[in-house]
Amino acid sequence: MKYRFTTSASVLAIIASSAVPVSAQDYTRFGIEQDLPGTCSYAATDAKDYSGRTLNIITHAIPVIGEPTALHAEQFAELTGAEVNVVHVPFGDLFQRIMIPFQSEQNAYDVMFYPSLWIGDFSRFLAPVPEAYVNSTGMMDVTPSFTGVATWNGEMIQYPMDGDRHYLKFRTDVFDNADVQAKYFADTGNQLTVPATWEEYNQVAAYFNASDWDGDGELNYGSAEVAKRDDLMFSAFISRAAPYAKHPDVQGGFFFDLETMEPQINTPGFVRGLELFIEAQASFPPGGTNFGLGDEIFSFGGGQTLMSYSWDDAYIQANQEDSRIRNMVAAAPLPGASEVWNRTTGAWDTFETPNRAPYMTWGWSSAVSSMSEEQEMGFDFLCFFSNEANAEHDMQIGRFGVNPYRNSHFDVDYWKGQGWADKTAQTYVTTLSEMEESQNRVFDLRVPGVSQFMSSMANGVAEAMAGQKTAQEALDDVAKEWSEITDRIGKDRLRDAYANVVTLEDNEG
Repeated sequence: MKYRFTTSASVLAIIASSAVPVSAQDYTRFGIEQDLPGTCSYAATDAKDYSGRTLNIITHAIPVIGEPTALHAEQFAELTGAEVNVVHVPFGDLFQRIMIPFQSEQNAYDVMFYPSLWIGDFSRFLAPVPEAYVNSTGMMDVTPSFTGVATWNGEMIQYPMDGDRHYLKFRTDVFDNADVQAKYFADTGNQLTVPATWEEYNQVAAYFNASDWDGDGELNYGSAEVAKRDDLMFSAFISRAAPYAKHPDVQGGFFFDLETMEPQINTPGFVRGLELFIEAQASFPPGGTNFGLGDEIFSFGGGQTLMSYSWDDAYIQANQEDSRIRNMVAAAPLPGASEVWNRTTGAWDTFETPNRAPYMTWGWSSAVSSMSEEQEMGFDFLCFFSNEANAEHDMQIGRFGVNPYRNSHFDVDYWKGQGWADKTAQTYVTTLSEMEESQNRVFDLRVPGVSQFMSSMANGVAEAMAGQKTAQEALDDVAKEWSEITDRIGKDRLRDAYANVVTLEDNEG
């Protein structure tokens, strides 16, 4: 087959292969061990012929999502004969690079990769996923949570290719060490257990902070967290606030009251979460108050810190073959709260078993433009990108940013087959699976103007973290800004969009 694939020189260097001529079916040179049966397998895609046709794709910069996009675009071009053009854009520019052509009715890109929480802004420009792809083998295996994230007003308009959530990661060589357990009890009067609440998390992090508890001659620290204002810190704050603000018996909205669209961001549950976030800074590594996601990944994944929470990347990084802490980590649910704010009664409710509120945080998603003249090829590419073989390959590489999103991905034997120890694999699969079953989850805001809301939240949280305002003062100001943003965008428009989020949170989808 004739093909042409275009991307940057740096990308080609990353995915460069042997100069020995190979056939299009020789996927092993890309790290794919074997083709797996499925609707859009390598064999099925090789039967497609898109010779003389062009597919334009916009995606994130290398490596997160950008690297697997480039890899699978090259494969798709070889298999189908298409010309595939891939544009890589830094995160800070990605929204505008997609939105501006949409607004000006320019057919700039056929396929887009972007954070799923932008669906509220992009929804009216996206082509519905055709029934043939909705019924594909890969799509039928997607979990209900991530099928829901891809759905808008009852119709699937995003193509699932990633699944993201926040959960706790911790060092088993510390928590399971009998000598360490005995010393912790002697010093604190408490048993050393995996933190069940955020108060316990802070206490354990503080105890182990700034000491060489792994004996490598360098200081270790209690907690690595995403605390940099402009680098996804808002997600870390949501994880900490969720169990205090998401009452299992109160429906109708977490960020807003759906009926009134009154912001809930400054209510006592959110304030308590922020106060504990502020306190936690004392257990960060040097520079940790300015950690972005990459810093958190390499701080925990590299063995510097005892605990962490965010996406899968730090866990995958810790278990890479060359990691010095491989199989010395385990996963657990996010810490919960023994007191939960009940907005209906205006009082705190006490829980003997801590309330958990799993956070299904924004992940990467993909879609085909409704203006594209190559919609069929676009959906074929997304189906191929996420086929069974590619998904299994991509999940093994931490920097790719592709995390479990299918039921088949929750297979302990699969992860043990990657060299993971039983506890490392079992706690990972159990933690992720139980999040799918939770009846008290939090999802991202996902409304028009979501970036304005999240930026406002991040600014307020940063001011409180820096000691410029109290937690209550900072969030009162955020609530005021949220009300102003709501008025600008339109309360009814936002309510209609937010109803999609509440449907997921209230388990009505």
